[in-house]
Amino acid sequence: MGILQDLLSPASGIISPVVNKLLDFIPDPTARAQAEAAAYKEAADRVQQLDLAQLDVNKAEASSASVFVAGWRPFIGWVCGAALASQYIVMPLVVWLAGLILGHAPPAPPKLGDDQLTTILLGMLGLGGLRTLEKVKGVK
Repeated sequence: MGILQDLLSPASGIISPVVNKLLDFIPDPTARAQAEAAAYKEAADRVQQLDLAQLDVNKAEASSASVFVAGWRPFIGWVCGAALASQYIVMPLVVWLAGLILGHAPPAPPKLGDDQLTTILLGMLGLGGLRTLEKVKGVK
């Protein structure tokens, strides 16, 4: 789900106050409900159009012969993956092994940064609470 889609979803609290304020001018409850449904459908349609346009851009980038156009996303992924591995796995193990090799009192094995990694992983996978809230409220 894109950022714009998050902003336009009824559960986000961003578009709802504006739509509700406008809908307050419609006295008939049936007409108000129809206008609200139409407003959210229009917002969803526009978000879908933007998502489809972004997919076209992504396809064009991926099919480019230039490594600078097609390769920037994988490059960023590998750099971030290497940085995370270095920060949370390699460095704690190197420090621990250096302590053992240099003859210091045997340190406890390192606690790898699983709490920070879990936060990063859940954010990257989109498993945050906002999407769960939307699913509970029936937003697709």
